[in-house]
Amino acid sequence: MIRINLLPVRAAQKKEKLRSQMSIFFLSMILVCIACGALYAQKMTAINSVKDEIAVIAQKNNELKKKIGQVRDFEKKKADLEQKLAVLQTLKDGKSGPVRLLDDLSASLPEKLWLTKFSEKGGKVNLAGVADSENTVAVFMRNLDASPYYKNIELAVTEQTKAGDRKMQKFTLNCSVEAPLPE
Repeated sequence: MIRINLLPVRAAQKKEKLRSQMSIFFLSMILVCIACGALYAQKMTAINSVKDEIAVIAQKNNELKKKIGQVRDFEKKKADLEQKLAVLQTLKDGKSGPVRLLDDLSASLPEKLWLTKFSEKGGKVNLAGVADSENTVAVFMRNLDASPYYKNIELAVTEQTKAGDRKMQKFTLNCSVEAPLPE
């Protein structure tokens, strides 16, 4: 009988099986490493894109902070300007007040009445003058009362005096001054 020794074949088959398992193991390890590398690269790309977005947002934030600072500066300048305009308007209103006051006083003066004193302090006006009669002083007081600037007109003193050969009435008036409301 012929005998065939199959042992080396089995050993060779075992070696071949071991070699194929080792190559499958190394190939699977390489594939796992490639998969991990691809996943790592993908995550790094995502992280870098998020960092870029953060950098862009931070840059926009800084630009907006500068604009907010400019807006606040403009608001401060606007408030200062409005305050200055209010002061100018107050001065403008105050400027026309004395002119109107004296204009109404001049328009209220009847003939044969002369003012010798006019003083205004703190909204109170003191007038002194000379007229030819008490009636002229009364007409003057009515004319002043019709003015929108003069209020609470009171005759403080009236006395008869002589100017040359004529008898005259010396008088003193007290009143308050109010600016009329703008229309």
